[in-house]
Amino acid sequence: MSTKLPERTQAGAPAETHHMPGRESADRKQVTQGRWASVLLVPTLILLAVVIIYPVVNAIIMSFQKDAGLNPATGFFEQGGPAGFENYTHWLFQQCNGQSCPPGTLGSQFWNAMGTTFFFTVVTVALETVLGFWMAIIMARSFRGRSAVRAAVLVPWAIPTAVTAKLWFFIFAFDGIANKLFGTQILWTGSEWPAKWAVVISDTWKTTPFMALLILAGLQLIPDEVYEAAKVDGATAWQRFRLITLPLVKPALMVAILFRTLDALRMFDLPYIMTQGANNTTTLSILVVDQIREGFNSAAALSTVTFIVIFLVAFIFVRFLGANAVGAATSSGRK
Repeated sequence: MSTKLPERTQAGAPAETHHMPGRESADRKQVTQGRWASVLLVPTLILLAVVIIYPVVNAIIMSFQKDAGLNPATGFFEQGGPAGFENYTHWLFQQCNGQSCPPGTLGSQFWNAMGTTFFFTVVTVALETVLGFWMAIIMARSFRGRSAVRAAVLVPWAIPTAVTAKLWFFIFAFDGIANKLFGTQILWTGSEWPAKWAVVISDTWKTTPFMALLILAGLQLIPDEVYEAAKVDGATAWQRFRLITLPLVKPALMVAILFRTLDALRMFDLPYIMTQGANNTTTLSILVVDQIREGFNSAAALSTVTFIVIFLVAFIFVRFLGANAVGAATSSGRK
């Protein structure tokens, strides 16, 4: 272990250490700012702990408790107690009292609800991305009435989801506009696939403007000089889109897809109001609400499973697909 000796002058005497007053002032200012930043962050951290950490931890604790109810073996009403992983096996392995859950019970609908949720998520996000990209490219151009078009695009997004669901419920009624417009006699909400596509069309109509505006924000960050230089070099429209637009708009596009994916995985309003979850349109969120009416603790287990699924999807987007909203904002701020 070496000891650093003080520097000496040519005469052999230790050199005096000179501290710059300006440097000390800057260090003190930095320390003071760091302390103030910590103090100002405390209320935010407390608020996040109350509204996020406490509900999540409480739900996890509840998920390991039994729901109060009648014991089928004794016929008596029993209070709940420790359940171990019983609530989780009830959903994941569709086990009811040690046996397979009978068809029609909530426990037997878990994997169907999971599949329906991912079907709605994949199809609606794909359609909204394509249509939103197309709308964003149009709105990015200069033409007369562009401001009016941008305001009009916001209308579906501004309408409350419950109102949207009721609006499309009447459109897809047997004597509604959809059947009269196409000359069909389809009972849209009366069978599985017409009901699913009715929900998909409704959600796409409502949420595509959200995607379009987020993508438009990314398009407006691309300098016009880049396109002009590409035109001078003889690049075609397809080459400019593939080699300039897509790579440069990718950060904003991935963040938009991430937000919409997480939102679609929590879909509740549209299918619940349009179909009541019938005809295999029950999503995980609808299943959670239905289970709450029968028992909070089992619903807490299902909520925890849903939370883990959404968390894993978000992790995959951020870790492997580059949908890092915080990183994108930081890098753009440095530019």
